[in-house]
Amino acid sequence: MRYQILRTEKANEQLREIIFYIAEDSGSVDIALNYLDKIEKSINRLEEFSYSGSIPQYSILRKQGYRVLVVEKHLIFYKVNELEKMVIIYAVVDGRREYRNLL
Repeated sequence: MRYQILRTEKANEQLREIIFYIAEDSGSVDIALNYLDKIEKSINRLEEFSYSGSIPQYSILRKQGYRVLVVEKHLIFYKVNELEKMVIIYAVVDGRREYRNLL
C-alpha cells in the first residue's frame, strides 16, 4: 500500500530557503539542485516505507507523533496518517540548529 505524500506550505518554504542558501553559499546551482534531488528522493521513499524515519529525541515531538528523516545535516519532520494512508511533511530544518521551536 502506497501512502500519499503531502507537504505543508511551511515545509515547502523551508526547503526553498535551504536550496537557495546552498546555491548562494556554494556558488553552484547544480550543487543545490543535486541536494534538492537527494531530499526529494528521501521524501518519496516514504510512499512505500512510511515508518522508515526514526523517532525524535525530544519527548514533546515523540508524544505529538512526529517521525524524522535525516538527509545529511537536515532533518525532515513528518507524521503518518494511517486512516487516510498519508504522510504529512511538516518541517525541513538544519539539524545543527535548535529545531524544537521551528515546528
